[in-house]
Amino acid sequence: MGVKGFVEGGIASIIAGCSTHPLDLIKVRMQLQGESNAPKPVHNLRPALAFQTGSNLHVAAIPQPRVGPIAVGVRLVQQEGLAALFSGVSATVLRQTLYSTTRMGLYDILKTKWTDPAAGTMPLGRKIEAGLIAGGIGAAVGNPADVAMVRMQADGRLPLAERRNYKSVVDAILRMARQEGVTSLWRGSSLTVNRAMLVTASQLASYDQFKETILERGLMRDGLGTHVTASFAAGFVAAVASNPVDVIKTRVMNMKVEPGAAPPYAGAMDCALKTVRAEGPMALYKGFIPTISRQGPFTVVLFVTLEQVRKLLKDF
Repeated sequence: MGVKGFVEGGIASIIAGCSTHPLDLIKVRMQLQGESNAPKPVHNLRPALAFQTGSNLHVAAIPQPRVGPIAVGVRLVQQEGLAALFSGVSATVLRQTLYSTTRMGLYDILKTKWTDPAAGTMPLGRKIEAGLIAGGIGAAVGNPADVAMVRMQADGRLPLAERRNYKSVVDAILRMARQEGVTSLWRGSSLTVNRAMLVTASQLASYDQFKETILERGLMRDGLGTHVTASFAAGFVAAVASNPVDVIKTRVMNMKVEPGAAPPYAGAMDCALKTVRAEGPMALYKGFIPTISRQGPFTVVLFVTLEQVRKLLKDF
């Protein structure tokens, strides 16, 4: 039964991760907006609505306002092509295989162990505890893929001369280990673990809690409607709980450390303080719209797929 939980969770997570990857990429790009050490925009592209009034048009002189998710997505496709929406998808597959398979499987084991046999349910406190444990372990296992995914997603915003141009997630991991040391694969791991604990505890625990509440009160029958409603509510809870940590994690993982130079951020706390000082406290909720836009569909696809996979594998 334990192995079955890992398989079911892994299949559902990979499908959900790949189907919502473009939304995750837009979220990462938005979270990197406004960094004090951010690279200057590529100057070989004119704004779509700019009028050519002479041969010496300087795009660098035009201020770069913070834009919303739709504008980020449109600009991404215009400048990098439609395929750029799936930049780093190989890292997403590896991340879901390592991180989500581990957390979903461990949560299922703990849920089975801690569920009250008489009532057939588990107290909310126990669900949160199981989510914290499963998420932390899963994140530690999947951190190398997480770092690779963030870098591959963010690469297109760098000037051509500074892009890393990873060919695949394997190439990204090998080059990071060779050029920056093996420890670079666990850069930001404390943030990844903290975020994963928050996401897993809020996402899995709240899904189970919402689903149980809906069924106990007879609001819906156990079917697709219940699964979609409970999973979307769980996605909203997870987005609210995890966004601040996610912003800091993205910036720490994406920072470029030059040999012999001090890194842009000394650590997670330093990154948080610099972000708040430079951009204000609401910068910690930067990218929240794409986060909820991604977290909602991701959670819906995750749990709806999981429920269907469980039905298919119930006899195994």
